[in-house]
Amino acid sequence: MEPENQIIMLFGTFDHLHAGHENLFMQAKALAKKLTSPLIITVVAKDKTVKQIKGKSPDNDEKTRIHNLEETHWADIVTLGDKKDKYKAIKKYRPSVIAIGYDQFAFTLKLEKLIIDLNLDAKIVRLKPYRPTLYKSSLIREKNDQTQTIPTPQESFGVKSLEPIQE
Repeated sequence: MEPENQIIMLFGTFDHLHAGHENLFMQAKALAKKLTSPLIITVVAKDKTVKQIKGKSPDNDEKTRIHNLEETHWADIVTLGDKKDKYKAIKKYRPSVIAIGYDQFAFTLKLEKLIIDLNLDAKIVRLKPYRPTLYKSSLIREKNDQTQTIPTPQESFGVKSLEPIQE
């Protein structure tokens, strides 16, 4: 019997929210099997983890990034990654789908082994890019560095409101 809520898990920094992020969540929801209501759980990277992976701190601290993502209502649960165990959320929530961004490579190499070790019935799906020459946080950050201002989430996203798109 299929679970009532299929759990789909995403991971990321989510520093400057933009249309590429919204598309990421839309793709993740589309992975849910028919007749299920997906539960989208998002793990936001800790500030120290971002610095470790990207070589620089995010423009927005982890609390702000979580708050901004919660405001979009793209995810049902937004949680902060664990500083010691990068896979703790997978162990806790046991997702049926782990959706990975097209440009995510940190901590992904051990995912298949983890799924086997946890006896988890899950699949790993690499999501497709959405206009990556326009909507990529590093490009937004680069543009901001040139202007020396940090935009609000609404400015990064390019619209007046962060309301989710109605399907």
